[in-house]
Amino acid sequence: MDAAISPDTPSRRLYFDATLTPYRSLPPAGFYILMGAVGGVSLSMGILFLVVGAWPIFGFFGLDVALLYFAFRLNYRSALARETVRLDDTELEVQRISPAGHIRRWSFQPTWLKVLHDAASDYPSPLVLASHGRSLEIGSFLNQPERSEVAKALTAALDRRRLPEHLR
Repeated sequence: MDAAISPDTPSRRLYFDATLTPYRSLPPAGFYILMGAVGGVSLSMGILFLVVGAWPIFGFFGLDVALLYFAFRLNYRSALARETVRLDDTELEVQRISPAGHIRRWSFQPTWLKVLHDAASDYPSPLVLASHGRSLEIGSFLNQPERSEVAKALTAALDRRRLPEHLR
């Protein structure tokens, strides 16, 4: 998050560049271990019910495993969403990429931009960028401490950008 020269244009200084991504606590290796364990237990219990003559129950055990698998797959797919926030000399650009790959962009003039976030709140507080009557919530998938960290870093970068050139 230190100042750097942007590779796009040599005269543009980059003050903030962050990619915000949703957190997933279960890595892919853990997912396969979990699915193996759940599948093994379901298969064992299903065979037990099959042996005692309750054969329809066997199918329900398989259905449970399949539904759990697809629920995790949907969760991992939603983790593909991300937001990129870049602040340079001329603009603050937010780029939001959906899990399907659709891209939306917003641009703000950084001189008047405000970062709105209540870090002291006991409840989750949104992180909002506001300027000239327009506002945009960013990082909605982040938890409260992560939003506070992004808000502090972005506010510091905006303050640094607003300093006269010789004081930066």
